[in-house]
Amino acid sequence: MNIEHIAINVPDPVAMAHWYTTHLGMRVVRAIEEPPHTRFLADRAGRVVLELYHQTAAAIPDYAAQHPFVLHIAFVAPDIELERNRLLAAGMVADGDIQSNPAGDRLAFLRDPWGVVVQLVQRSRPLVSG
Repeated sequence: MNIEHIAINVPDPVAMAHWYTTHLGMRVVRAIEEPPHTRFLADRAGRVVLELYHQTAAAIPDYAAQHPFVLHIAFVAPDIELERNRLLAAGMVADGDIQSNPAGDRLAFLRDPWGVVVQLVQRSRPLVSG
């Protein structure tokens, strides 16, 4: 089986989808205009889909208060410094500095305007090939 999408409950899915398409290169592949104002966003490769909605039947997590290890959306960044600086200028907030792990990957956590953590990843070698 393949993952079809990952969904997160957010306060303003329309604005968030616009921000993600403008600054993270995602594209809306399906939109529902009436509540819960769902937006399905695909990454550039069309491999991963993120569903944003405002479901009133469930609480919206306090993303800004969560540790980055609780939930983050990771994007490949071939030039992590360039992408980090670009996204900071676009309104993201840094959550620490660029770090390296034992595998030689470079990682940076940022928070989008809604407090959701976005991780930039510059891998020493791709996780998945092909």
